[in-house]
Amino acid sequence: MAYTTINDPTDYFNTNLWTSSASELNVTGVGFQPDFVWLKSRSIGADHGLWDNVRGVQKLLASNQQDAESTTSGLTSFDSDGFTLGTANSNFNGAAGRTMVGWSWLASNTTASNTDGSITSTVSANTTSGFSIVTWTGNATASQSVGHGLGAVPKVILTKNTDSGTQPWKCYFSEVGNADYLQLNTTDVPATSGVWDNTTPSSSLIYISNDTGINGSGNTILAYCFAEKKGFSKFGSYTGNGSSDGPMLYTGFKPAWVMIKRATGGNGNWGIWDNKRNIFNVSNSIQRADTSDAEVTLSPNNDIDILSNGFKIRSTTGLANLSGDDYIYMAFAESPFTTSTGVPTTAR
Repeated sequence: MAYTTINDPTDYFNTNLWTSSASELNVTGVGFQPDFVWLKSRSIGADHGLWDNVRGVQKLLASNQQDAESTTSGLTSFDSDGFTLGTANSNFNGAAGRTMVGWSWLASNTTASNTDGSITSTVSANTTSGFSIVTWTGNATASQSVGHGLGAVPKVILTKNTDSGTQPWKCYFSEVGNADYLQLNTTDVPATSGVWDNTTPSSSLIYISNDTGINGSGNTILAYCFAEKKGFSKFGSYTGNGSSDGPMLYTGFKPAWVMIKRATGGNGNWGIWDNKRNIFNVSNSIQRADTSDAEVTLSPNNDIDILSNGFKIRSTTGLANLSGDDYIYMAFAESPFTTSTGVPTTAR
């Protein structure tokens, strides 16, 4: 059996760093034309910015807000090797001299109608990397289904009613189960609800209830769907031990990006680490998906080690490692532990 089908994960996911210019700026070096871009100022407190090709290039959402989608020229195009930023929004490029981070994912660079479910969806899917962007129009009817285009069962689904400013991000994690959801824009523990119609997604369908956040009448609903792919992505859980010698999470690759959320025992931020903001271990610079805060570097409270085959928790705080509490995580690869031809990766 092959170790991976993706020998170079940067063909599908990448992190980029730059400084804002207050004039039109081409961010290059992504390595592909992205379909989903997530931006954040590192040096100041400012909202996150999420754009994708299915909703349209100027349609902005924030992971830390439940606000409805807005139209802005903060990001003006998805380009062959990155994206272009305008000057309309000071959170991203309207003011000069701010350090920035961007995380980019490749779907298909196209959209297609999907009629697999009871509700027709619009999908941009990459079955190799296990990522799709899906939108549909809600009908407020119970026990509905929506096609996601992955051809594999998604383990993570991040959804938002883009027309509603009162509905939070509602997120499915297989480790949490189909009776509960997490909110990307809050620190809350999982909420019990029938959002997912108490039905685990299939290799073709997401199952949804008549909940307004996932199926509001006439509302546009967005979903970012992720299926696990060997050597490229891993979505799982662990139990904290409260020690700087924390759990080691085997992913089968050297991570490029890790997001961790406390799921039991109390509220907790969504912490994000990557391989570009810290190029050596320990990795201790975090962004929080649920807040507008600037980047925080504070050892030992935020520490993880990025390894050739996974990551190890070094934090002793509630962010990632309170004893007895459960955590969920998402991780994407910098390089597989071993390529399809048997070449091993190196540690940091």
